[in-house]
Amino acid sequence: MTSTEAHSTGSSSGIWNLPNILTMLRIALVPFFVWFLAADNSSHGFWRWAAVVAFAVAIYTDKLDGDIARSRGLVTDFGKIADPIADKLLIGSALVMLSILNELPWWITILILVREWGITALRFFVIRYGVIPASRGGKLKTVVQTLAIFLYVIPLASLAPWLGFLALGVMLVAVVITVWTGVQYVVEALKLRAQGLPSKRQPDGSAS
Repeated sequence: MTSTEAHSTGSSSGIWNLPNILTMLRIALVPFFVWFLAADNSSHGFWRWAAVVAFAVAIYTDKLDGDIARSRGLVTDFGKIADPIADKLLIGSALVMLSILNELPWWITILILVREWGITALRFFVIRYGVIPASRGGKLKTVVQTLAIFLYVIPLASLAPWLGFLALGVMLVAVVITVWTGVQYVVEALKLRAQGLPSKRQPDGSAS
């Protein structure tokens, strides 16, 4: 093992590396983002723009920590767990706050949250049979959800009423992709379980 490899291995096994710090920063930004939205209370003033900045920084750290982790070999078990949790906390809190402020219908928030946490639970349920990898559709879902929320957080309707319809349109597309990919994950989970059940027995019929 070279010194470079040793350094890479040591860095990837520790929690305190740059990608994980960025992930923790994203989690820490969530309560500030929520507080800014609550303080603004749909008045679309200073605190609303503070929420816009907090959301934008959080989203940027999401991309940045992933790029750094992959390019420098700093992918850790902590990062694999904390990164999706950070994403769900940010997106979930944004959806709930927008619905509390009566800017987003509750049925959209509930549908997306049930799908997100339901698929997370499903992944844990079938992990003994195999891992359900993130699909292209799942990645597209995250991108469209983030864009839709960002359009809602920015006070577009106060700038031009028609921009509010743009935000709603993108959100409805996000809902469709969210449901579609959710069904795909359920089908994949059922396939994994079906393939895993026979493997629990040895060729002679005894349990493994």
